[in-house]
Amino acid sequence: MGEQAGVRERLEDDRATAVERLEALRRGYDLVVDATEGSNADDEHDPEGSTIAYERSQLGALVEQTREHLGEVDAALARLEAGTYGRCEVCGSAIPTERLEARPTARTCVQHAGHSRPGAR
Repeated sequence: MGEQAGVRERLEDDRATAVERLEALRRGYDLVVDATEGSNADDEHDPEGSTIAYERSQLGALVEQTREHLGEVDAALARLEAGTYGRCEVCGSAIPTERLEARPTARTCVQHAGHSRPGAR
């Protein structure tokens, strides 16, 4: 039981960090968008560095990655609740402890790490 409590705490800490990061990234994205509103600047030819479009694209990608990670953490917490955490979704074998320590959201054993989840496309 103590091991599961430790896993739950680690996942909940990871979730809280992802939520904070997502909020910060969204604020940053909003600032970039707000800064360009009403502007007719030609940032594509600005020799001073990255373009506003590039910054917006980068922040958008980071937001999406963080959302995906948050979904992975939530799924791991659901598996923990259901009693299936630590079992490979492909073959049902136990996922090695070392893999779960390195990647607490792992859904598969190392052998099936490249396989898609059942029902996923």
